[in-house]
Amino acid sequence: MITIWFGTAKYSKHLERKKQMASEKTSPARHSEVSNSSQIAVVMGSDSDMEVMQSCIDTLDGFGIKPIVRIISAHRTPEEASEFAQNAAENGIKVIIAAAGMAAHLAGALAARTTLPVIGVPLISTGGLEGVDALLSTVQMPPGVPVATMAIGKAGAKNAAIFAVQILALTDKKLAEKLSQFKKTQKQRVIDKDSALH
Repeated sequence: MITIWFGTAKYSKHLERKKQMASEKTSPARHSEVSNSSQIAVVMGSDSDMEVMQSCIDTLDGFGIKPIVRIISAHRTPEEASEFAQNAAENGIKVIIAAAGMAAHLAGALAARTTLPVIGVPLISTGGLEGVDALLSTVQMPPGVPVATMAIGKAGAKNAAIFAVQILALTDKKLAEKLSQFKKTQKQRVIDKDSALH
């Protein structure tokens, strides 16, 4: 902000900044969607889900992908969930990974508002049914609104990342090569562990 003094009168030239702030408030793109060129979004229903979903983020990072990460609740912030899903494609997102526990409706709520592929990760919540409640809430979608549901917990979080990469790799040769190398590395690790036993 530039401030100019004329005698005792003070004038502040910040009209451009005001316009910029107004534009940011009314724009459908929010938070990191504006500047982040990532094609994968990782959405969680609560900040407590980060402990599990960090493995998803780390796996994506291993493929050179920095995902857009958001905390959005299907029940506590339904308007934000709807807005995010409706504008995801416009913001350059191609795959959405949604993780939630208990009545895990996040993935389904997002899938209802977008044509992008949505991958659901059911999580175990304290006081819940060991993740079975979240699994059923995520996987049991009505016809016409699919959610690709992964396993419960950390295994599902990691597989969600790999599955998202597999989707993008269909049209990205570099990612396809990284996936191929990933499979070879996994195979070699098992062979090495087997050899260590003999």
